[in-house]
Amino acid sequence: MSNSVIDIKNLRTYFHTEEGVVRAVDDISFRVDEGRTLGIVGESGSGKSVTSLSIMRLLAGSARIESGSIALLGKDLVGLPEPQMRSIRGSDVSMIFQEPMTSLNPVFTVGDQIIEALRLHQKLSKSEARRRTIELLDEVGIPEPAVRVDSYPHQMSGGQKQRVMIAMALSCNPKLLIADEPTTALDVTIQAQILEILRRLRDTRGMSILFITHDLGVIAEIADDVLVMFRGKMVEYGSVLEIFENPQHPYTKGLLSCRPRLNTPYRLLPTVADFMQTVQEPLPDGSMTTRVIETKLSEDDIRRMTSHGRGRLLHSKSELATLGHPWTDGLLAPDTQSVEEGTKPLLAVDDLRVHFPIKRGVFSRVVGHVKAVDGVSFNVYRGQTLGLVGESGCGKTTAGRAILRLVDPTSGSIRFDGIDVASLQGAALKKMRSRLQIIFQDPYGSLNPRMTIESTLIEPMAVHGLGTNRADRRDRAVELLREVDLPPDHLRRYPHEFSGGQRQRICIARALAVEPEFIVCDESVSALDVSVQAQVLNLLKALQEKRGLTYIFISHDLSVVKFMADMMAVMNAGKIVEFGPSEAIYADPQQEYTRRLIAATPDDDVQDIRRRVAARQAATAD
Repeated sequence: MSNSVIDIKNLRTYFHTEEGVVRAVDDISFRVDEGRTLGIVGESGSGKSVTSLSIMRLLAGSARIESGSIALLGKDLVGLPEPQMRSIRGSDVSMIFQEPMTSLNPVFTVGDQIIEALRLHQKLSKSEARRRTIELLDEVGIPEPAVRVDSYPHQMSGGQKQRVMIAMALSCNPKLLIADEPTTALDVTIQAQILEILRRLRDTRGMSILFITHDLGVIAEIADDVLVMFRGKMVEYGSVLEIFENPQHPYTKGLLSCRPRLNTPYRLLPTVADFMQTVQEPLPDGSMTTRVIETKLSEDDIRRMTSHGRGRLLHSKSELATLGHPWTDGLLAPDTQSVEEGTKPLLAVDDLRVHFPIKRGVFSRVVGHVKAVDGVSFNVYRGQTLGLVGESGCGKTTAGRAILRLVDPTSGSIRFDGIDVASLQGAALKKMRSRLQIIFQDPYGSLNPRMTIESTLIEPMAVHGLGTNRADRRDRAVELLREVDLPPDHLRRYPHEFSGGQRQRICIARALAVEPEFIVCDESVSALDVSVQAQVLNLLKALQEKRGLTYIFISHDLSVVKFMADMMAVMNAGKIVEFGPSEAIYADPQQEYTRRLIAATPDDDVQDIRRRVAARQAATAD
């Protein structure tokens, strides 16, 4: 048996608040052996990040370790004095945080920040630390490391900043690396690269990894063992193959089922609530605990999820033939429909370009342009969902914002219901915006923290003259909350009082408040737990069917776009490189870029996990 790098027994970490005691981590035990990766998975609030912060002894002031032991290389960290703990952080154990931009100091170069860690822990000279920093940047795949060592964080992409964080964490050769949601904010191709870097460094350095995520698809790609957490407790623990092949706990079964896969048969995704119910029960000390009651999906439930809801609505048969995807009877689902010949599109985008000037010098002369969107054309018909997919920086979000005139197009035509959107000004543009709405990626950042939910929903109604008075608008707000499955008494609350999924439902309600016909969903589920993501995707589909909405659904995750979209446009470097029915593009991608996006999507198929486990065991034996 391998030597244990970290061994945790009966760990309890509680938060002591004015409302009472919160059992964030409640009696968990696990170990990570040398050279192995343990994946900790669970929804937000499950306690997985608090577990990592307990190991690092970086807990908030209201939190404390009540009991248990944390043995790192045989040394118990729980009672260790802070000066000794400070010397261990960064040397024996390091941590990569979820959001690299907030973890890097914006006023220092990335090189200076790595150099500081090296000089603190390894007592290197400044020149030796700089040379070692360049080597580390090269090791994690930063291009031109001798140049980028002098870059500031804002000059680097999200993937590059995360690589810098990995280099910093590895600078002092730790025995244990804690990676807390290191790929959540990244697109699938960058995520695949980061996972490959972590696997390679683990194997070449003999390092152990504690990998924290809410995505079981990512766990399947990197973990040897898996610990599933739910509301502070460990509900399942075993090898990655055991967890995926034969999950025992209903929570694990729910997490595995609710993630949209590229080959999913579902039209409505299962959620965790389909597999379990929870009951709150009192403990002797007056606090509450959660008891889980397992439920099972019936045959009727499965039949409903695979057949309920609208079928796909494709472009007209003549357009499909022009796109290289001719309509073929018998190969499509029976309820797949095509738009009738001669139907005018609700949205027609022709040769859209959005170029941002690059200015240099004292007089800010324009020396070039960033061609964010460079000649994009497509149609969207009433009731359709068009998926825009591509890596960060491909231009998909800029295209969506240009359609809504949140950024002004450089050239090209945008016609909505026959009206030239690009030429609208003043009152005409304001009127058009009641028909065109957007749901942003970050629900917290797009809600005013000083406004109640009631004010948030009523304000757009007042701006666009909907409702006869405030009482009427409040009644409309109540109905909107019910429509997005939130209780009316939430109207008086503020955004900080809600979870991420609830905030996104509020953002959806706000978009619906002005009775729009067309909604741009800009990465609207990428920041959510997979179980909450499933609920929001189901909600968007139900609202589309009920209200006859038309969507542009923007995402870097091809599996989510394929689940939602009728037609799909794949964007790269400001251009559409592939366009057609989402099913056809997945089944037979024509472009290498599209094939790369599909290949980068995390694969949690049991056969592929079994193959990866066998390859890992063979490599370890060698």
